[in-house]
Amino acid sequence: MSFQDSNVTERDGDQPGSIAFRIFADSKSASSAVATEIASLIRTRASQGKTCVLGLVAGSSPIDVYVELVRMHREEGLSFANVTTFNLDEYLPMEPDGPQSYVRFMNENLFSHIDMRPENIHIPDGTLATEQVADFCRRYEGMIAEAGGIDIQVLGINRTGHIGFNEPGSDLRSRTRMITLDNVTRTDAASDFFGIENVPRRAITMGVGTIMEARRILLLAFGDNKASIVARTIEGGVDPSVPATFLQLHDQAEFIIDSGAASALSHVIAPWSCGDVVWDRAMVRRAVIGLSQEVGKPILMLTDAHYNQHGLQGLLAEYGSAYEINLQVFRQLQATITGWPAGKPEHAKQAGDRPSVGDDVFPKRILAFSPHPDDDVVSMGGTLIRLAGQGHDVHVAYQTSGNIAVFDDDALRFADFITQYCEEFSISSPRIDELDSAITQSLRNKDPNQVDSDEVRRIKGLIRRGEAIAGARVCGIPEEKLHFMNLPFYETGRVQKGHVTEKDVQLTVDLMREIQPHQIYAAGDLSDPHGTHRTCLDIIFKACRECQNDDWMKSCDVWLYRGAWQEWGPHEIEMAVPLSPQEVDKKRVAIFKHESQKDRAMFPGSDMREFWQRAEARNADTARVYDALGMAQYQAMEGFVRWKRD
Repeated sequence: MSFQDSNVTERDGDQPGSIAFRIFADSKSASSAVATEIASLIRTRASQGKTCVLGLVAGSSPIDVYVELVRMHREEGLSFANVTTFNLDEYLPMEPDGPQSYVRFMNENLFSHIDMRPENIHIPDGTLATEQVADFCRRYEGMIAEAGGIDIQVLGINRTGHIGFNEPGSDLRSRTRMITLDNVTRTDAASDFFGIENVPRRAITMGVGTIMEARRILLLAFGDNKASIVARTIEGGVDPSVPATFLQLHDQAEFIIDSGAASALSHVIAPWSCGDVVWDRAMVRRAVIGLSQEVGKPILMLTDAHYNQHGLQGLLAEYGSAYEINLQVFRQLQATITGWPAGKPEHAKQAGDRPSVGDDVFPKRILAFSPHPDDDVVSMGGTLIRLAGQGHDVHVAYQTSGNIAVFDDDALRFADFITQYCEEFSISSPRIDELDSAITQSLRNKDPNQVDSDEVRRIKGLIRRGEAIAGARVCGIPEEKLHFMNLPFYETGRVQKGHVTEKDVQLTVDLMREIQPHQIYAAGDLSDPHGTHRTCLDIIFKACRECQNDDWMKSCDVWLYRGAWQEWGPHEIEMAVPLSPQEVDKKRVAIFKHESQKDRAMFPGSDMREFWQRAEARNADTARVYDALGMAQYQAMEGFVRWKRD
């Protein structure tokens, strides 16, 4: 699998009941294309002496669009003086300066950086009393009409397929209104509010009918976690229970998606069913594994009839027989399995061994990047146990402090321990008294959605650090091999992070050059709903490119693992590390050391299982998939994909 840029895949929405879409290699290039279209319209309208009316949305999906628009304003002279905006929605109640406020989001990410006239900015008012909402909504509709209607409406989509806060069941004719949020929406938003109990139960949103009146609609969806709903919306019929499917009725609606969000579309899963394809190695492997799973037979038991009956006549015609195809894919899959992820020492090699990964150097220096302080053991704990146990020099770099993902009660417990310890041993200093006072003010009197003070964040960061040290110790990695990077982009105290800076990249470059690893492991899980994994991966890629001419980097392999959200598909996996029952148990113990994430994680996402349960189920499923395809049976497997460099 490659994370390089590639050509954009497009489909016109020229068939009844279909939506046009463009697939980009990544969210950055997709966002740039959207920003370019918006900027072009702004300039065209300005040259005509007309206003450009934009419908905007808050959330993680459009952030890079806004970043690019701000860049165009600063570097290319793009003016927003002729722009009027209407935001899609806002929570109710919500103060405009609240951490989760869409007013605050838009100001921080766009409006405060450009030359918009304040009177041209319109965002639903989250401070209204219930009896005032209906009149406000009528006036909001009137202001849109008075502005001439929306030229381009930007949308996101959640896993239920709502657009704006139009929940399942919303009518095609619905207008701007107050709506009660369903449980799925509130669960998805729980991370932003530090618990579902703090998520407002109502919101103001433009209606489906309001959205459909926009002249152009661009829906942004990025990441594997959006794949299912994107496929349902594009390929399923119009269904009020999935409001986004109403966009099939709009002739200028288009989905702007990355490769992850596109991964469940039919022409991505089975492109041969949509027309002729080039039967290269990767395509053959995908088709044969898919066929094996569809008919429920191991790869070596597939017959010519199976190929013919399931739309693979072209593949069969090109290769001549099922036997030859089966054997080729079977050997490819078998070669991915290795119990020596960094190669074997000479004394362990046996006659007839298949070439192992990097047998030329042993032991190796290993650098495993962990976005949060527990991703290392959750995602590749078994492999870390193997690497350390086989004698390699294993380093783990924790990219962020993880300090926002600790409950206040845990921080209070540790803070109380510090003060009680000092009292017990008669340790006294002004700094201890200051800490006790700060904790009292910051935690005991804290509002649910209030940002933590610096002192509290330090305590929470120390909790995560201690857990990481304990978890790594279980894997056989000593504390002196652990690197706590505390990348600056993360340290906002809020779920929404800052933009990546040169310092984030330089810290990563410095560490890589210090260790000069033979192997790098990084989280390639782009389903993380909070975007930290995606940001951390982007930083690593930039650092790798910065180091690409270093001698050590020229022979360094970069392997991507997936985190707590999903696993690589069998057609993608290039290295599968099998785990014994004992290693699965040891990995579980390592995960258990992260006590602040145990029982109930601060940011569980849509999967309410504990992280150790997700990890074990995912690893066991991968082993079962390999077994069903005809490979040897194992307790569990961790899968990896090699990063293909530019």
